[in-house]
Amino acid sequence: MESSQNYWGMQLKSYCTLIHLSQFFSIIAPGLGFIAPIVLWIAQKDRHHEIDKHGKVTINWIISFTIYLAVIVILLFAYVHVLGIILSVIAFILVMLLNFIFAVIATFKANDGKLWVYPLSIKFLKY
Repeated sequence: MESSQNYWGMQLKSYCTLIHLSQFFSIIAPGLGFIAPIVLWIAQKDRHHEIDKHGKVTINWIISFTIYLAVIVILLFAYVHVLGIILSVIAFILVMLLNFIFAVIATFKANDGKLWVYPLSIKFLKY
């Protein structure tokens, strides 16, 4: 994954790493962790195939993660008994933890110049 071009002042490997790392921008502002990877991908996807692949893998995970959270929230309100609520909360915590772990792994892999496909990710965009 070598390239002498700059992408917003960064080398290719750093830019691909930022795509994955930008998921943590929600810490700064709610929703930014969903928007930033999309913007980073769209802005440079046509300039290098590696950026396109890292972006698509990240977007696939973000969409999958959002679907998983939506289903959990729907189930949370569908269950009116204590066990259902407890299971929904546990599922919510698990999905949030997986999101964090997956983003960290993908960030480190991208920094090593490798593409890591997020497990449990639905393949909406082909890479």
